[in-house]
Order: sequence, then structure tokens, then C-alpha cells
Amino acid sequence: MAATLVAFLDGGWRRRSRQLLVMGACVLWSAGVGAQQRDQVVLQLKHTHQFQFAGYYAALEKGYYRDAGLDVTILEGADGDAPERAVLSGRAQFGTGSSTLLLSRLSGKPVVVLAVVFQHSPYALAMRQQGSVPDLRRIIGGKIMLGPQADTLNQADELVAFLRKEGVAPERLDRVEHSYNPDDLIKGRVDAMSIYTTNEPDYLDRAGFPYDIYSPRSAGIDFYGDNLFTNEHEISANPARVKAFRAASMRGWQYAMSHQEEIVDLILAKYSRKHDRQHLLYEARQMVPLVQPVLVEVGYMNPDRWQHIADVYTELGQLPRGASFSGFLYNTDSGPNLAWLYRILGVAAALLLLGAAVHVALLARERSRAEEAIRKGEERFRTMFEAAPVGIALIDTVTGAFSDLNPRYLEIAGRTPEQMAACAWTDLIHPEDLPDCAMQMRRLQEREITGFRSTFRMIRADGSTVWVEASVVPVDADKPGPRLKLCMIEDVTDQKETEALIWQQANFDPLTQLPNRRMFLDRLHHDIVKSRRDGSRIAILFIDLDHFKEVNDTLGHHQGDVLLVDAARRITACVRESDTVARLGGDEFTVILPALQDAERVDAIAQNIIDSLLAPFTLGEEQAFVSASIGITLYPDDASSVEDLLKHADQAMYAAKGAGRNRFSYFTPALQVAALNRMRLTNDLRSAIKGEQLKLYFQPIVELRTGIIHKAEALLRWEHPQRGLVSPLEFIPLAESSGLIVDIGQWVFNESLRWVRRWRQHVHPEFQVSLNQSPVEFQREGGTYDVWLRALRQLDVPGQAIVVEITEGLLLDASTMVTDKLLQLRDAGIQVALDDFGTGYSSLSYLNKFDIDYLKIDRSFTRNLAPDSSDMALSEAIIVMAHKLGLDVIAEGVETADQRDLLAAAGCDFGQGYLFARPMPVEEFDALLQAQVTNTAAG
Repeated sequence: MAATLVAFLDGGWRRRSRQLLVMGACVLWSAGVGAQQRDQVVLQLKHTHQFQFAGYYAALEKGYYRDAGLDVTILEGADGDAPERAVLSGRAQFGTGSSTLLLSRLSGKPVVVLAVVFQHSPYALAMRQQGSVPDLRRIIGGKIMLGPQADTLNQADELVAFLRKEGVAPERLDRVEHSYNPDDLIKGRVDAMSIYTTNEPDYLDRAGFPYDIYSPRSAGIDFYGDNLFTNEHEISANPARVKAFRAASMRGWQYAMSHQEEIVDLILAKYSRKHDRQHLLYEARQMVPLVQPVLVEVGYMNPDRWQHIADVYTELGQLPRGASFSGFLYNTDSGPNLAWLYRILGVAAALLLLGAAVHVALLARERSRAEEAIRKGEERFRTMFEAAPVGIALIDTVTGAFSDLNPRYLEIAGRTPEQMAACAWTDLIHPEDLPDCAMQMRRLQEREITGFRSTFRMIRADGSTVWVEASVVPVDADKPGPRLKLCMIEDVTDQKETEALIWQQANFDPLTQLPNRRMFLDRLHHDIVKSRRDGSRIAILFIDLDHFKEVNDTLGHHQGDVLLVDAARRITACVRESDTVARLGGDEFTVILPALQDAERVDAIAQNIIDSLLAPFTLGEEQAFVSASIGITLYPDDASSVEDLLKHADQAMYAAKGAGRNRFSYFTPALQVAALNRMRLTNDLRSAIKGEQLKLYFQPIVELRTGIIHKAEALLRWEHPQRGLVSPLEFIPLAESSGLIVDIGQWVFNESLRWVRRWRQHVHPEFQVSLNQSPVEFQREGGTYDVWLRALRQLDVPGQAIVVEITEGLLLDASTMVTDKLLQLRDAGIQVALDDFGTGYSSLSYLNKFDIDYLKIDRSFTRNLAPDSSDMALSEAIIVMAHKLGLDVIAEGVETADQRDLLAAAGCDFGQGYLFARPMPVEEFDALLQAQVTNTAAG
């Protein structure tokens, strides 16, 4: 006994003597470090720069590495294997890795973990939120990203173990290569993906994407997260350097977690701007409960936790049972082998009495040091506890009382310490959120889970509510039925309000506050599912406001918005609260009438909407009048899919417009057939130009005084390969609605220009060709005649060779755009003819306002010409008026010699009609002109 005591005392004395020598050497080394070159050290990260590695940036920036005699270079990582490859090859002395380092060690690689930074792994699984109750089994059969499939060091092991424990065999999943892009989950390319809870949730929240997170910790799988490691060679060759690097790094981590905003600014300034400041701060806040800098000394490693991780790997079949990982964990207190001292124990017997005295003195000194260390540790813990950026409290789950709270918890709860002492944790939670929290707390108490995270509303003393995100774990987990729970909370009210605003903007029209297209489709899907279940019917109404564009054009878009808001109110007043009224955009509204018991009620509702919209709209000092065209389709009578229902309602609405507007129309199969025919004909029309199916016909315009032809009207014909000759009345509206009219109009101009150039050279030097221009083509935004004018210059053809025929409707309330185009035609010498004069508005003001060269008397006047008829009187009046205004007159529809003679006697300048010639292909018309030239020369 005495010999043992002496040996102990002697060994302790020698050990402390060496420690003093080492400390003295360190002091001398530190004093001369400025004059010596610092050790070059490389730290290899496993990912790109972000707050996940904040402690190392802090140690470098604050000079902790420099003070330790180290010159540290921090390298980014391209993949999870990069740190291990670099450390084992000697390219780096230190690296950061996950818990899979244990597998590497047991496979024979000499890796050694120096410190644990993340006490809990941030790895989790994210899935699209479906339903009110999360269910991990929904992922079976779906596509999932778990990490790089060729990368052996990733989070797949941890998550695979979790999936197996939850009854989801990985073999039943379609695993795809990880892109690390949250958009793949948002856009549905995959059904689930592995995430860092400190990273991806921020981007999912910003996108307004509803998701559920599944953490392996909920199934009792609690891995360490990031670990600092090296290899055995570095420890044996440079033990002081390893110890210094570890100590400086942990000091950096302690600083980084206490100065988050400062380190975020440092990352943005010196390392990476891949993530914005908001995201880096989010990452920092989420790391607090994982690193636990307030509760656990940063770097702390628990061998039992590593044994737990080894047991999980054993269950996965990746480790043999009972595998030993001796030497895997770095021993911060390791020293040289002192076995040789015990060989001289016999010599120490004589010093027994002296040793006893020394022993007592050392014990007293050690006790004093221990007490001082405990005091400082408690002081440091209390300081960090009080200054923590998150709320921290201990909760007694039996009584519900709070046993300890920091200031941040009181601030978030909006209560004083006295108020908190008088209430239980259940008193603070909103009644709607309490059942879920109580269930989670019960599961934690019964050891079904090892901890949980939850978001709920907390009620403050003044009655206001604040959204908090809470993390709850047992403090005395090793005891049966753990009583104390550690609760850490963070105020996420701003985040929740932002999410609510994003959801509102994503689902409701900002002008009318009605559901938008997205919400409309969601409700329609829901109503269809319910209809299939109970066998009821649904009516969908498509409502389009007639003449709304005129309101916008005349009174402005602001007043148009006022009208839309009032229209939304009127439509909503015509239906039940259970019905859905939505605005799809522009002046289009929709109504869903679910659970129809009486289909005839749809007629009454549609007519009620039409009648309510007929009442005048008061817009400032003006009144506006609009009507509505409504298309109606029924489920399941007309279609079984949402897409077909919407298409049919749209077709019915256009049928109502075509029937005269201000009415409603039901979908019929005939509408579908007509729509298909229009679609097919439009598709065929797209290839008509390239397929050389379009042809120009010309009808001569004859000078009545001489009978000479030096004018013609170009008329478009379509020779369809299957349908034969298609009427312009059928395909021109399709060309206008599809926008093809612009390309077709350009083709007509190019062809006409080619022929009029020939006829001006060989028939008459002032030959003119008239082109009909569609109002849609004339009024299109941004359209000009620059292309026409360039073509005229290239072929050396004057503008007077072309006459553009327009309708009277274009000139009524003509916009600035129409006026500018007419001026451009005049400046280029291109003349303008007013077609079908006398049948439209016949306003004389625009004849004086605009540069018009020709009036064309409509065939409805010419058809019934007789010497004393009213048509003759009107025709004579038009001719006299036109000549007074300096305009020439062309009479259309001249079919008899009597009509020609009466018009010529009245002074009409030109005639056009079947009396002279029908419209004919260009080759025939060219032959007619050549014959006229020959006859004129012969005469």
C-alpha cells in the first residue's frame, strides 16, 4: 500500500514537473513565434464556403491560428470524399467529415476524429406536404435523392437506416443522382430529397413550397454531424501541432456561434457570395440547437454516442457486431508512457512520509484548481445561457412548470419571471396548436422519440400571439420517464407572416381578392373528388366581359380596374358562399357551382349574373356599360378531366359571343367538333405559305369613261390539298385570331408588288393594285410599313402603284397608332381606298380628317340601280360629294350594262364587277392585260 502511494505521488510529481516544463517551453516558443516561420497547415472542407464552417473562418480571422504558430489555408470541397482523400494523401493535415469516418476507420484507414462540432446531424428528408398528417410511407415507389450514388461518404447511410426503421425499404424507392437543387423538389422532378436542415428549408420557405421534414432523430438515430479529423501519422509526427490546431479551432467555433452576424459579414466579404446574408443568418440560427454551444463544450465527444452510431451501422450490415474502434477518438489528455517509473518503486519506499505530505498538499491544490475550474465553467455557462440568441428553458413535464429561463425566452414569451412562475407550459400555447404539442411531449415522455421540433403560436401576457419554432429534448434521458425537458425557441413570426403573404399572393388575385387560376384549379380538383364520392354534379361557368377593352381604351386602366372590382362583387353576390368565384386574368371570371341538386338552377344563376352586370358601372364622373358572355359546362356530363372541362367551358363562352353576346351558352359536342375543325384548319394554314397553297386572283377595275383596265384588286385564295378551295370568309378570321394574318399580308404584298411592277412596264405606266388589309393587321401594336417601303425601293416601284383598302370602322375614334400609319402611307405615296362605303357608319367627318383617295360604293347600292330609285339617288350623292372632296369613286358589283351606263352618266370614275370579269388567277389576268395592249395597238 505504501509503495503504491509513493509511486502514485512520485508519478504525479514527475507528470506535473513535465507539464510545467512543457508550459515553460510553450511560453518561450510563443515569445519567439513572431521571429519564426509558422507551420503551414491545410484544412480541407467537405463543401463550399458557408456558415457550416464558420468556426474555422473565425479562428483564422481573429488570429487564434496565428497565436498557435500556425499558418492555415482553408480549401473548399467538391464532394463529401474530398477531405478524407486529402488528409490520407498528405495534401491536407486536417479535414471535416461526417459520422461515416467511423466506417473508414474500421475499414483500415488511419483517420482520427479530433473534435465533434455538430452534436446532432442536420441531415433529414424533405417531401412535398400532402394532407394534414405527415406520412413517410407516401414516398414508397417515388423518386428520391439521397446523395451522390458513387460517393461512399455521404448522408445516405444515416437516412437509409432511418427509412428501414420506419418500415420503408430502400429497395422500394427509385433513387436518382442528387442535384442539390431545391427546384427539383419544388417542380416535382423528385418526390423527396435529403437536405441539411440548416440550408434547404430556407429556400423552400422563400419559394412558398409546402413541405414536411423527416429527421432520423425522430426514430432514435442520432448521428454526429460535422467532425474535425486528421490521420495517425500527423498525430505521431506533430502532436503539439495537432493539439494547437484543435484548441484554436474550437476557440474559433465558440467565437463564431456567439458573433453570428460578424462571421456572416466575414464570409460574404472574404469567402463566398453564393448565399445571401439572409440565408447565412438562417443557417447560423439553425445550427445553434445542433452545435449546442451553450450546453456542451464545443468539440466534446461521447464514446457512447459513437457506439450508438456503430450499432446503427451494424444493423445496416456495414460493420461486424462488436467491432472495436480503438484509436479512432483523439485523447486530449494523452501523454508519454510512464511504465518505466514503476520499475523503481522499491527505491521510493523510503520517501513514504515525504510523499504523504506532498500528496496531501497536491490534493488540496488539485481540489482548489478543480473548484476554480468548476466556478469558471459555471460562470461561462451562465454568461452564454444569459446571452444566447435563442430562448432556453427547462420544463418539468409532470407539473408543467418552468424551472429555468434565459432573458431571450422571457422576451419571446412577453412575460416577466413572476408571470412565468405562475403558469405552466400548456398555458402559453395557442389552443389550436396545443393538441399536437401535447402529443409530441407525451411521445417524448414515453421514449417513443428522442426529441422533436415543432412550430406553434405562443400567447403573450397582453393577449397577442407570436409564432415560435421550438426544439425539445430530454435533459435526463438516461433515467426512466425523463422528467425535465430542455426547450429552445426562436421567434419566427416574421417568417410566418412572409409565408402567409407569399401564399396569399400565389393563390389570390391582388386586384379583386378573388381566387386566381391556381386556387381555382385546386378547388375544382377538390370539388371533383367530392363529386365522385357522393355522385353529385358540378357546373363551371366561364364569364367574359363584353366591350371591356373599350372601357380601358377610353377611360384608362385605373377605371378599368374599378370596374373589374365591382364586377367581381356583383358576380359573387349571385352565388352561394360555398361556390367559388375566381378571376383568371384580364376580364375573364369563372364560377364553380358544386353539389348541384337541380341543374335548372344553373340557368337562373347565369341569367342573374348577366342581369347584374348590365347595370351601369359608376367610374368617377363617367358611367360605363358592359355585358357578359357566359359558357357553361357540366361535370361529369360533358367531361371527366379538369382540362377538358375548362376547354369546353371556353368553347361555350365563345359560342355565346358568336351568337351576339350578353347571353349564356351550354357546351355541346357540336362546339367541340367546330373547335377541332378550326384548330386543324389553323394548323394547316400555318404551312400554307411554305407549301405554296396560297394563290392570288385579280379582278379588273375598269375606267368607265374609256373601258381601259389600269387598276385591279388582289384577292387571296387558298387551295387546300384535301379540302380544295377554302373560302376567305372561313380562313381569314382564323388567320386574324392566330396572328398568321401578318405573314399572309406580307406575302400578298410581295406577290402583288412583283406583278404590278411588270404591268407598269408592259401595260400602263400608272397601273395600280388594290390590297385589302385586315383591321387586325392594320391595328397591331408596333406594326409599321417599313418593310413595304424597303421592298418598293429595292424594286424601284413608286408608292402610287399600291392602294390599301380599309374599312370605315378603322377610322371611327381612330387611335394615334392608326393615324400614324395613315400618315406613313401618305408620305410614301401609297393611296388609300375606303371599302364598302355607305354600309357602315358613313361619318363624313373622317373623310375630311384623313387622307382618303378612293371611295368604293358597296354592291348593295349597285345591285338595284334604276333611273329613279333611291339607290341611284344615293349613288349620285356619294359621287358628287366624293368629287367635291377630290376623291375618285369605284362602284363594286357592276353586273349589267345598264348599271354601268347609269354609273357612267352619274360621273362614277371606275367600275368593278362580273360585267367586266370575275376574279381570275394571275396568269389569266396577265393574258387579259396583254390582249388589251395588243388590241389598243391594233386600233
